[in-house]
Amino acid sequence: MLKLADQEKQEIIRVKDPENGEIREEWTGDYIFENEWQSFRTKKDHSLELKSVAHEITPGRRKIAVKVVDIFGNDTMTIVEVTI
Repeated sequence: MLKLADQEKQEIIRVKDPENGEIREEWTGDYIFENEWQSFRTKKDHSLELKSVAHEITPGRRKIAVKVVDIFGNDTMTIVEVTI
């Protein structure tokens, strides 16, 4: 599980303008996520831990990202908005 950074940090990249060579910052439309918890599965142990350590959070709307990576390194991620 990934948690949206506390201050909803926008992912900013630097882009060079081909016309004048100026470098400007642009928002990619994505956010920087902080990894709070991971669970891995191996050949010998196929179980997955599905609960993270409990911690207190303030009520409100939150975004939770879930990312899955297969054995070939292919990954997929989905973001779910929840209200607590």
